[in-house]
Amino acid sequence: MNFEIEKVKNDLFENIFNQAKEGIAIVSLRGEWVKVNASVLNTLGYTKEELYSMTFKEITHKDDLDIDLSKMKSLLSGTIPSYSMKKRYFHKDGRVIWARLSVSLVKDNLDKPQYFISQISDISQMIKNENKLKSMLDIVKIQNERLSDFTEIITHNLKTHVFNLSTLVDFIEEDIPEIKPREDFKMLKDSVTNLNDTVLHLTEISKIKTIKENKLDNLNLCEYVSKTIYNVSALAKNIDCKIVNKVEANCEIKAIPAYLDSVILNFLTNAIKYRSNERPLEVTIENEIKGQFNILKIKDNGLGIDLDKFGDSLFKLYKTFHYNKDATGVGLFITKNHVESMGGKIEVESQVDKGTTFKIFFRKG
Repeated sequence: MNFEIEKVKNDLFENIFNQAKEGIAIVSLRGEWVKVNASVLNTLGYTKEELYSMTFKEITHKDDLDIDLSKMKSLLSGTIPSYSMKKRYFHKDGRVIWARLSVSLVKDNLDKPQYFISQISDISQMIKNENKLKSMLDIVKIQNERLSDFTEIITHNLKTHVFNLSTLVDFIEEDIPEIKPREDFKMLKDSVTNLNDTVLHLTEISKIKTIKENKLDNLNLCEYVSKTIYNVSALAKNIDCKIVNKVEANCEIKAIPAYLDSVILNFLTNAIKYRSNERPLEVTIENEIKGQFNILKIKDNGLGIDLDKFGDSLFKLYKTFHYNKDATGVGLFITKNHVESMGGKIEVESQVDKGTTFKIFFRKG
């Protein structure tokens, strides 16, 4: 009976060994291939006879062999229970095969090493995809650097030309005073002014770059909100606006001080700019922790935004959504870029004639 049970166990082991999709090999302590399944043969391209006549060292890439042997020694000495590594084998046709190798040691009842069991998984395609992705990322990085250099050159040259145009317009105005009332001269002067504003916007945008987390400061969000509320207090008083700061006193985020000032100021001035004439403006500012983020929520009861109509273009450059003569469509664009450069994001909820809530995600300090 015991003999039959043992035979069933052996047959079961053979079936699992031979039919496994992953490569399985039994390797002697000297590195000889003792037994391999079909997956190993398919991966390496050798017949059983060919593989059994050599050691794994003969088909291992020389740059990976020392690491593999070192780990085997650690396994034999009992320093480690098993090991895994990426390594390269030479296929029978000469090409290099990348594999993920996992190795464990089998010992007898007296704790004496008998042989190694290796799992070999072909990851050549995965490595190829990783290298392709890395190559693409390197290309994107180079192109971004070139684009950044190009942007700096363009903005510098544009500023120079705009300054020259502004100077020429001033000279004409001084030398020919009678030209000032003319409609075409007014249009020329306005065009130069608008061009100057555009160049200033582009210059500001070109300076925004992704900032590494270790370059961000730990800042007290409540203090920055309080400071910004104070800075707009005159505006708020003039329109009878109530701004409430509910941000927790010990709330800290990772940010650039100048960027944080700009972000809060832009949202508060926008709330004031796009208030409703039907009711006094109320703005509530609070924070909420969610995962790795500390979220600043700025809620108002102003005009609101039709997100079905404008949601996709809300943060795009030069997009405006209300008939306000002061609207430029630049503030939200720059604000979004400031927040994203610090590893955050912005979400918005809004109803027309009900109000808007902006959620600004900052990394927790």
